[in-house]
Amino acid sequence: MKDVRLGLLGLGTVGAGVAKILLTRREMLEERAGGRLTLAAVADADLVRAREGLDLAALPMVNDAAKVLDDPSINVVIELIGGLEPARTFILKALASGKHVVTANKALLAHHGVELYEEARRRGVSLGFEAAVAGGIPLIRAVKEGLVANHVLSLAGIVNGTCNYILSKMTDEGLDFSLVLKEAQTQGYAEADPTLDIEGMDSAHKLQILVALAFRTFVDLKDIHTEGITRVTAQDIEYARELGYRIKLLAIAKASEGGVEARVHPTMIPAASPLAAVSGVFNAVFLTGDAVGDLMFYGRGAGQMPTASAVWSDVLEISRRIAHGIPSLALELPSVGRQALALAPMDGIRCCYYLRVMMQDKPGALSRVAGILGDNAISIANVIQKGRAATKEAVPVVMLTHEARERDMRAALAKIDRMRDVTGATTMIRVEGGPA
Repeated sequence: MKDVRLGLLGLGTVGAGVAKILLTRREMLEERAGGRLTLAAVADADLVRAREGLDLAALPMVNDAAKVLDDPSINVVIELIGGLEPARTFILKALASGKHVVTANKALLAHHGVELYEEARRRGVSLGFEAAVAGGIPLIRAVKEGLVANHVLSLAGIVNGTCNYILSKMTDEGLDFSLVLKEAQTQGYAEADPTLDIEGMDSAHKLQILVALAFRTFVDLKDIHTEGITRVTAQDIEYARELGYRIKLLAIAKASEGGVEARVHPTMIPAASPLAAVSGVFNAVFLTGDAVGDLMFYGRGAGQMPTASAVWSDVLEISRRIAHGIPSLALELPSVGRQALALAPMDGIRCCYYLRVMMQDKPGALSRVAGILGDNAISIANVIQKGRAATKEAVPVVMLTHEARERDMRAALAKIDRMRDVTGATTMIRVEGGPA
């Protein structure tokens, strides 16, 4: 039986989960791999901090990544240190020395994926990244292998558990964003610095990877339109509910005549949509293929054991190949297709819109807003206007539009916000699924 030797970079939360799975399920894993699995070295800067459920003295701990990367006996390097550097340098070195690599590093792949895929292809080795998107959900392999007979038409996903937890809590309890964020940090669902999550960048990283696989085109991360959830208010969530919608942070990609759309932003979706029912820290991706139709992938998008499970799906696949002498194939790595779609400009997308305009309650004000929208080819599907104000304070006027073009909406909002009776910037949230 062939011995497959593994080197682990990083014994943090996920790294510890990877080690636990090997220690507790070795017999099953080795049977499925058809070879012995040996954890040859675990590199981490902290060799003394206790990891729950692990005996560090029983692990081959080293304090230098070079002891993993320079060991010619190690076949597979598992990179779980995160960040861009030194992770990029470590992975490139591992690939250059002929080692297979498994990573959960979505930020690194979003920024440097093309370089890493090309290096793996050049060296004839595998680069697995199932754990980089949607945690324990086997999404990457499904898109890469299960849907090879399809042209993917669209995908829309809740791929950040922190944002989904916050929006779910705001929806269920009517709380403001700032209060729920503090609670999420206390519960460990949000980082001390939550910027990457709440500003939408984590979701953009994952979307970039999914676009590369689903549409066979590489989109520059900076070109993905990205908005976070910091401006979503309890008031907007309540109005959305009244209109028959829920607000979620969605990562969206669609094939269109102008190319492929790639965008991340708060989105109103019909309350009856399967995605609307996804709550808490769970993730879900709704995908449509031309042959298979609609699919939905749902599960835990983060956490020690779900993510470690996804890491092992790659490690075991690679180990099986090593044990049975099956070479890596360049075709298995993301690449640009012969008919790759260009990135469609954001100002050309079409969708419905939710608008909340704060205005003085004066005769004719609403009709002037409607006139501006009409002048920009935007028609109104629904209006909510509460009772007349008893004072001179502004009141919210909520509108749901029929499908319109983004550039037209932005032009209309620029004019609306300059109106004398409008007291602040209009809140705009895109709507998927059409007027309810």
